[in-house]
Amino acid sequence: MSGQPSLIHTFNGIPFTTRSSTELLKSLDTFQAREDDVVLVSFPKSGTHWLAEIIKHLYASNVTLTSPIEFGELSKLEEMKNLPSRRIIPTHLSYGMLPRDLKAKKCKAIYIVRNPKDTAVSLYHYYRDNPNLPTIEAWPTYFNMFLHGEVVCGSWFDHVLGWEEHKNEGTILILYYESMKKNLPKSIRKISNFLGISITEQEINEVSRMSSFSEMKNNVDKENNDPNHTVCALTSNRKLIFRKGAVGDWKNHFTAKQNRLFDDVYESKMESSALARRIKYE
Repeated sequence: MSGQPSLIHTFNGIPFTTRSSTELLKSLDTFQAREDDVVLVSFPKSGTHWLAEIIKHLYASNVTLTSPIEFGELSKLEEMKNLPSRRIIPTHLSYGMLPRDLKAKKCKAIYIVRNPKDTAVSLYHYYRDNPNLPTIEAWPTYFNMFLHGEVVCGSWFDHVLGWEEHKNEGTILILYYESMKKNLPKSIRKISNFLGISITEQEINEVSRMSSFSEMKNNVDKENNDPNHTVCALTSNRKLIFRKGAVGDWKNHFTAKQNRLFDDVYESKMESSALARRIKYE
């Protein structure tokens, strides 16, 4: 990898962009949660924006969608304190780095998982197109970075396993990107039940329509004029956020050798994971 090492720094062994300041990351445990906060969690490029769109439609206008809690300077915590409830808080943080008060107050969290091969490809293109991330010379270089947890937000494997460890605590709903693509209304029903939102089948179908990938991509141009209103910590350009949203794009990038290597690492790291057995490839 060449280019701009100053765009990345490491905190607690995890790579972050410099858009997440060290001072803010050090101070996350001073964040004051509210019992009605809802946290939207994923590894980057796994569907957080899609999930945020669904949540906004489910709550109508009665929510404040923040930028990721780990994005910004130390002043971010004071800004968050001044936002009205209910706060919908996106994050790519590992479970271990999630602010203590969000756990203490048992705030609800929705964790969306995307198969790691498509996640890797989507993040690769994001690296290539985003000036806030270091330049990647070629796919093979990036592939090894992803496999070894050297990309922004660290290891996909560690991230998923860390959140899975707490999946039975009653405050975490785990969703699967591929399942949502196949049957979005069913996933919306799960989300509304988890959040205690009463909704009719007609309303579910309408939320599904408004939250489709094509609908969100069509809205990008008019929404791109507001750089402060994005759930992405790595860019304010929403055109970079919505690329394909496809399932199976990894087949256009992985060589047979890379696929075997990835599968070997996956089986080794995720051997004890029940969640991993539910992840589907196409």
